[in-house]
Amino acid sequence: MIQHEETSQHTSLALFCKVVDNYGDIGICWRLARQLQREHGIHVQLWVDDLASFQRICPGLTLEIDRQFKAEVEICWWKNQELEFTPSEIADIVIEFFACDIPPSYITAMSQCSERPVWFNLEGLTAEEWVEGCHRLPSSHPRLPLTKYFFFPGFNERTGGLMFEAELENQRLAFLANSELKNDFLKNLGLDEADLSTFKVSLFCYPHAPVASLLDALIATERPTFLLVPEGVASATLNSFFGRELKSGETVSRGNLRVRIFPFLAQDDYDRLLWACDFNFVRGEDSFVRAQWAQIPFVWHIYPQDDNLHHKKLRAFLSTYTPINDALRDLSFAWNEVMQVSDWTALWTKVTDQHLQTQLQTQEWARQKRKNGDLSANLLRFAKEIKQKSA
Repeated sequence: MIQHEETSQHTSLALFCKVVDNYGDIGICWRLARQLQREHGIHVQLWVDDLASFQRICPGLTLEIDRQFKAEVEICWWKNQELEFTPSEIADIVIEFFACDIPPSYITAMSQCSERPVWFNLEGLTAEEWVEGCHRLPSSHPRLPLTKYFFFPGFNERTGGLMFEAELENQRLAFLANSELKNDFLKNLGLDEADLSTFKVSLFCYPHAPVASLLDALIATERPTFLLVPEGVASATLNSFFGRELKSGETVSRGNLRVRIFPFLAQDDYDRLLWACDFNFVRGEDSFVRAQWAQIPFVWHIYPQDDNLHHKKLRAFLSTYTPINDALRDLSFAWNEVMQVSDWTALWTKVTDQHLQTQLQTQEWARQKRKNGDLSANLLRFAKEIKQKSA
């Protein structure tokens, strides 16, 4: 177990997750659960309603089992809201992720505890300024003697920061320093020896992304490109583009472009994929944060919201993201349909022409963001403050 500074006197934590964005929600909660257990020695119960989505990023997870352990985290199937709880089953810290409604019986049992738990609503990540005024705000329950606190991830010291594990940077550097290890990893994904020297791009996006325009650009550019795509991602567009149904484990080629479809990866291997590529297209929140720690140029496909609220979030992030340049901003806007692009080939060429400089800036960005502290440690530190004030 890796210990950060002492940030908590708590020994148990319950984390409730409802899966909305297939892999993003559970991806964040799974990383957080593992880190809290591994680095802080806390017994974590991860309550999740969709074990099938969870299984895609956590191989070996068994479906339709009430309770099971993975990586020493207790995985609990959140089957419905009618689950019954007693005060003896309540954890020291309770987290509802992204304002999901935890079972009423659990809330009632929380209020009946002689020493009430610290209760958090862990919100989604955004660079919008209003978050800074809401971070750590209390909210009293309308009927029960309970207070819930809002906790926001973010990009500065006025928020909860971003999640990063204590050994993550050392693991990244060790992987990149070992060319044999890196090449073996890529070969296991389906790259041939000749593919290792090509410009490698990973693709993880929502179905509405303008993938066909990107494929046209990758084919038209002079630089050979290898595109790595998890199965099920942009499958309709890829099938239409290549004129047949592509299968997992298959590599197809057209012009300077080779495309490999591969099975979903466990989270640690997905990190390695981001490290090993030269450019990453990521989506949602979990892979968005991991792309920043990978320190490789990337474009974010943001989860769509009504009235294009996600465009506001994208603009807020790009306004603070210092590796940004005109080409990368235009590609981000085009990828998220904020603007139309008439010449994708020219745009992609501009992005790759500035690749080295952008990559150096991503390294400085990651170094600066780490100064805000790790989200899980910041959360535990705040829980300790709350507990001390209520004692």
